[in-house]
Amino acid sequence: MQTYLVGGAVRDKLLDYPVYDRDWVVVGATPEQMLKQGFRPVGKDFPVFIHPDSGEEYALARTERKSGKGYTGFLYHASPDVTLEEDLIRRDLTINAMAMTDDGTIIDPYHGQQDLQLKLLRHVSPAFSEDPLRVLRVARFLARYASLGFRIAPETLTLMQQLSHSDELGHLSTERVWQEFQRALGEASPQQFLITLMQTDALVKLFPELIPAMSDPQTLVAISQPIDSRVRFAILLRGALLNTPLEQRGQTIKTFCDQHRAPNAYRDLALQFCLQSDQLCHYSQLDAGERLALIRNLDLLRRDEHLSLLLQGCAVICNNTDAVEQQLPLLLEALRQIDPKALMSQGFKGKALGEAIYRAQLAVCQQQIDGVLSCNNPSH
Repeated sequence: MQTYLVGGAVRDKLLDYPVYDRDWVVVGATPEQMLKQGFRPVGKDFPVFIHPDSGEEYALARTERKSGKGYTGFLYHASPDVTLEEDLIRRDLTINAMAMTDDGTIIDPYHGQQDLQLKLLRHVSPAFSEDPLRVLRVARFLARYASLGFRIAPETLTLMQQLSHSDELGHLSTERVWQEFQRALGEASPQQFLITLMQTDALVKLFPELIPAMSDPQTLVAISQPIDSRVRFAILLRGALLNTPLEQRGQTIKTFCDQHRAPNAYRDLALQFCLQSDQLCHYSQLDAGERLALIRNLDLLRRDEHLSLLLQGCAVICNNTDAVEQQLPLLLEALRQIDPKALMSQGFKGKALGEAIYRAQLAVCQQQIDGVLSCNNPSH
């Protein structure tokens, strides 16, 4: 029974890249032996165990055979006679098909170290084309490592195109596609994920709604900036909807997010940003009514947790964000000083109270335009 560190942890250690997760392969063991050592089983399709102390995953060495469509259409064989090399050959890329012993020795039967030096994302074997999820995974790896100079090997790109032209992508679950997309949005160069899907004809099958954004250079540059992945998503949808009438954008975003199982946090920010980004970018040109309408539409007086994210987005798509970054928080602070109880003590109630609050808010917005608020705050 031998244990090896495998996959991404080995790759990133050699790249001097942060290692977040460590996966292990166990050669020469049975499930019964793992259980006796205190490991907890979690795998349904093949034997995977959780280490009793570290909580890391340990999988028995296995082989696989294509048996159906999609990334779940495989039969797995795990037994003590499966070798490390047989386990590694089923992996997607050579740089992910390396193992490390306890003493730090690298086992590299498929030349992953050479491809790390060449900065190539290259498939291990022709079996690569049996798993459609690998189109998304390789695109995501490029999003992570493009800034280091990596590129996809031409022969691997060809296999990805062949997968896209088959019916295999249609058998991927919506949840798994979103998972890869969301992870790509968090990588250093998320635009490379989309560019790769475009090059391999996968984008038209998986995210056809995003194709218009690919012809907008500003959008691609903006999402490459070091900002929150939710902001990148919002900017991407904004770019995709630039030619869509404003009144149709909200429903289009909701439909996209429903179809692709986007979390509410992504959907809600995208709705706010796509519908109000023009107003935010031109904040200094808004009159008092427009400023108040912006704040109300974004519901910032009750919930301002999205404000920092909205300003992140503005910072990468607007020509000048000084006004909105400095003045909008200041205006919110001033608006919160309006006391409805004080107005009620003056006899306002019901509909009249709402109108009085609105007039007071409008007056505060006008004060900002007149320079009163900024003059009263030495920091501005």
